[in-house]
Amino acid sequence: MQALERSNPTLEMKPEKTECSEFEYIRHGTQCLTANLEVATGKIISPTVADTRKEDDFVEHISKTIETDKDAGWIFILDQLNTHKSASLVEFVAKTCQIDEELGEKGISGVLKTMEDRQKFLENPEHRIRFVYTPKHCSWLNQVEIFFSKLAKRILIRGNFTSKEDLKGKTLRFIEKHNTQTKPYKWNCDAEKIVEKIKTALDSIGSGI
Repeated sequence: MQALERSNPTLEMKPEKTECSEFEYIRHGTQCLTANLEVATGKIISPTVADTRKEDDFVEHISKTIETDKDAGWIFILDQLNTHKSASLVEFVAKTCQIDEELGEKGISGVLKTMEDRQKFLENPEHRIRFVYTPKHCSWLNQVEIFFSKLAKRILIRGNFTSKEDLKGKTLRFIEKHNTQTKPYKWNCDAEKIVEKIKTALDSIGSGI
């Protein structure tokens, strides 16, 4: 998320005239939002807004999320970003779930050897904390993307932020407000129609359209 400050004040909406935002801006940097959408309620739990979204940042986010209910079973649905299949995440899950298994060494042996090996470990349904990955290029199947779209339209696109701290504060306040009036998201298409749309899109790509 970019912390953009408009160079001149936004002109407010008036009768028969839309709101006008200055196109020139001052860039104060960026913030990265990592958010968990609880499918059963539509609420955002344990959001993280930080300067970076590196491997250690993601593990820290998952740790903070699990702390909200330490003994619960957790299923995280996410896309196939490399940091979502890191060696650090495997080591965290193994330690937290008290999994007594030799993990090996990244790039050399065992569970940690390759990204595919790590993903297989993280997907294991026998683990109390496990991860489910959307197909490549299909992150839109994850319901949290609906929330991200809502955030972008209501806060980011027309936003005016004087600093990274201002952006972070307004984002967290928006999430707090969202959680007071939320409800579960429901797909308008059933599974068969979604699969048919995906097949149609793939056929179009294959034919060069």
